[in-house]
Amino acid sequence: MFKRLRNKLILINLGITSFVIVVIFSTIYMISTRAAENRPMKIQDTARDFVDVDEDGIPDDYEDFINFSMRQEKKSAAENLLVTLICSGIAIEIVVVIVSWFMAEEAIKPVKNAYEAQKVFVANASHEIKTPLAAISANLEAADIKNNKWIENVEKETAKLTTLNNGLLCLAKTDLVTEVKLEEVELGELTNTILKDFEPRLNGKKLTRQINIGKKVQINRTDYEQLLGILMDNAIKYSNKSITVKLSEHSLSVSNDGKKIPNDKIAYIFDRFYQADKSSDGVGLGLSIAKSLAERNHWQLHVHSVKQTVFTLSF
Repeated sequence: MFKRLRNKLILINLGITSFVIVVIFSTIYMISTRAAENRPMKIQDTARDFVDVDEDGIPDDYEDFINFSMRQEKKSAAENLLVTLICSGIAIEIVVVIVSWFMAEEAIKPVKNAYEAQKVFVANASHEIKTPLAAISANLEAADIKNNKWIENVEKETAKLTTLNNGLLCLAKTDLVTEVKLEEVELGELTNTILKDFEPRLNGKKLTRQINIGKKVQINRTDYEQLLGILMDNAIKYSNKSITVKLSEHSLSVSNDGKKIPNDKIAYIFDRFYQADKSSDGVGLGLSIAKSLAERNHWQLHVHSVKQTVFTLSF
């Protein structure tokens, strides 16, 4: 994230500098060439040795020679000026990139440090909250109180808070742990195994599989399982009747026939705590976690919603 911010600042500085350089150097070039055209030219006396003279010692084509010499000198001066301006512009651009890199690094350092501290705090807080939540759930189960709406409300809210806390903890771990451990797995077989675990939750919805890969690939197994699980959770939650999972050598897509996501909400679908459907029981962290997992593995996760809502993972 901060690399993109730094690169964006560098590109902005470079763009502004390039525009200023082009304007100023173009002005200098035009003014200089026009001034050269209006400047009187002096031909050295030795130039007379290169022209023919008649019996009276007057060159026959001296005027043509002067015009030719003037054109050649102006052309040479213009070319030299153009080369000088181009070289100067390139040198300035290189200096701007180097200076902008250091300035951008210094500018984002306080924000980066604060963000890192925030991630550590969220991870630690979520971990500490996890223990009392587990204790509350265990005590509620042990109490074994039935048909009590107050106890049922406590159980419901405890389950919701547990889901939120687990999501925050998972997101914090994803942000903090940047090292990716790869292992050789048969992706088609792994995908089928993951999908099999979701069959009891389909509730009559049709799951179509198009698995077109049978060879082993190098991939982070845990991240792939979690990401596919998130996409399947989302598909089951929002689909009407059918879900389709397609897997090829370099991409995975999970589509559902649910309600179309409005175009003005597509851009925010991976934001933390954002929910396109406010009536949903979720907390808005699942897709954000999926995006973080994809970025950590240098995968690309996209969504488009026309006739169906399709999440596509490229790796």
